[in-house]
Amino acid sequence: MQKFLAVVKHEYKKIVYKWAFLIGTLLFPILGAGFAVVPALIFSIKGEPIRIVVVDPTGRIYPRLVENLSAEKLSEKFDKAIRESGRDSGTFEGETKQSAALLASGFVWVDYDAGGKSPEQVRKELNVRAVADEIDAYLIVPQNIAERDARFEFRSRKAGDFVAEKTLDDALNEAVRSERLAEAKIDRKLLDELSRDVDLDAKSISESGEEKDSDMLFIASLVIGMMLYLSLTIWGQVILGAVVEEKETRIAEILFSSARPFTLLFGKLTGVGLAGLTQLGIWVASLLGIGFFLSLQPGLESVFKSLPDITPIMVVYFFLFFLAGFFIYASMFALIGSMVTTVQEGGQFAFPPILIMLVGFYFCFAVIRDPNSTLSFWASIIPFFAPLVMPVRILAETPPFWQIALSLVLNGLAIAGLVWLAARVYRIGMLMYGKRATIPEIWKWIRQA
Repeated sequence: MQKFLAVVKHEYKKIVYKWAFLIGTLLFPILGAGFAVVPALIFSIKGEPIRIVVVDPTGRIYPRLVENLSAEKLSEKFDKAIRESGRDSGTFEGETKQSAALLASGFVWVDYDAGGKSPEQVRKELNVRAVADEIDAYLIVPQNIAERDARFEFRSRKAGDFVAEKTLDDALNEAVRSERLAEAKIDRKLLDELSRDVDLDAKSISESGEEKDSDMLFIASLVIGMMLYLSLTIWGQVILGAVVEEKETRIAEILFSSARPFTLLFGKLTGVGLAGLTQLGIWVASLLGIGFFLSLQPGLESVFKSLPDITPIMVVYFFLFFLAGFFIYASMFALIGSMVTTVQEGGQFAFPPILIMLVGFYFCFAVIRDPNSTLSFWASIIPFFAPLVMPVRILAETPPFWQIALSLVLNGLAIAGLVWLAARVYRIGMLMYGKRATIPEIWKWIRQA
């Protein structure tokens, strides 16, 4: 036992006391917050407005288009979209007005007299003005807007500005639709009232009977599944690299003289597993801290109130299944490391366990849809898949305790079998140099007493 604890302590300190571990662990929450905040900041930066010419021989589309791209109309559109999503538009009133004003200021309308000119001449003159940097884009409205083959031509020097192009496209469609209705003598307001979408307030029911936003349940479940998948992949590769490094440096010969191979392997797995648990604990605490901070910001209270309830026992289950997944996959990676001679070879053979983890991650989507289905039950108790699937199932709708206990027992048995199998290969494979072990050789190692 003393030698086992010594190995655990050595492996834990070897990883946790490195600057790479500290930087990587602390950098992950910062990067996560950056990926959430930086894109929003970049897209909020006001660029140069698009100077656009509208050639409208009908004289009826241009005024409607300008009106639809005004700050007032865009603000009304944003408010309507928020109301249809089931949220309180008053909470985001300041943000919608600011976004509408920013988007509307992105268009500058340039006058152009196309009287008596042919379409070819108009295109040629506008292209020349675009090349001379007098305008950025132009839109040519056809004469026959009511016909099916009516073709609107839009040319732009800023072809990559997809936000402005999509905004213009929506406003143009709205303008043409209004004009067609006016020609057919149909009241637009009455049509909008009759064809408005229903207000479907879709929520999930928690175990306490409280109603929660189902969209937030999907997002939270996806975050947990992805966090487990990344952690298991990263730390499995760490085990693989550590085993191959000991084999390349021939330290195993010295270690085997002082402790049994099973003690060394299980101590290595435990030490690295505790390091991974430390990192995951810091990530979870950082995620909860960031979430708590954002929940205090004005306008975000309702969003965070709709998050699923996370109880302390759920956090305990989360870490237990992380440890189960770690020992399962780390044993597989350790077995692979004992077979190969270089890290490059290990990377090639690491594909099967990574593929199994990926399949387990995909099972999470089926569990989110129906946590109580037969598929969800089996996927959440079968070893290899359960460490990823069961935490997501617990978050979606906590199953009976006996199912959680059964899953832990089955995965515990799988861990015992895999560690025993890996130790049998480890004790001989670590002393082999120069060539990769073959399947018959591995089978012979396993059968040896």
